[in-house]
Amino acid sequence: MATRKPIKIAAVGDLHIKITDKGKWKHCFEELSELADVLLICGDLTDTGDEEEAHILAEELHALHIPALGVLGNHDYEKGRQKLIRQTLTTSNFQLLDGESVVIKETGFAGVKGFGGGFDRYMLSMFGEDAMKAFVQESVDESMQLDRSLARLEQEFPDIPKVALLHYSPTAETVQGEPVEIFPFLGSSLLAEPLIRRQVSAVFHGHAHAGQLKGSLAENLDVYNVALPVLRKNKQKKDFLIVEI
Repeated sequence: MATRKPIKIAAVGDLHIKITDKGKWKHCFEELSELADVLLICGDLTDTGDEEEAHILAEELHALHIPALGVLGNHDYEKGRQKLIRQTLTTSNFQLLDGESVVIKETGFAGVKGFGGGFDRYMLSMFGEDAMKAFVQESVDESMQLDRSLARLEQEFPDIPKVALLHYSPTAETVQGEPVEIFPFLGSSLLAEPLIRRQVSAVFHGHAHAGQLKGSLAENLDVYNVALPVLRKNKQKKDFLIVEI
């Protein structure tokens, strides 16, 4: 779109908010409001999946004056209270995406948690025990949910760029540095297919704390691992990454 202005996206993942973190992120969120147009939080919002931890994050987010989007991570499911976490965070300036999409400043955002399964020729297959089939089916379901949310953006807003936020990675590139034995639990190439086919402009994820900051899925499709430990390892000046789309 000729008249579209670039959007500044701030992204971070794996905050792992604890009960003792009250006041820890307030200044950061205030600063972000001056530096970016939107904030993405890529899963593991809480440390133990407790709604009280989500309440702390909700309070901190009141200091933010730009739209904020996020997805849940595996830690947010630990106690089976993910619905309570979602309800708690709706009290703040925050929208959790789980197959939904939203448009902000002429940019479409789609988000799902994603799941594991491995990458490329080492992907797990839907073969064998029921437990293995269920594991792979979860990856398939998340990929299909991502594809549907991107398709809606494509149909309703065909001329705007699309951005995806996940918790699990769609590529092995951004999990390099983690033990190879756990790659199947860090993401899945099944997530990559809709991202490439729907011509997404950028992807943000977390989860792989020892991974790499940046990878790619296609020539013009960058993937950013914005897990907080990764940002700090790469000596980012702030506890977030800003990318202009």
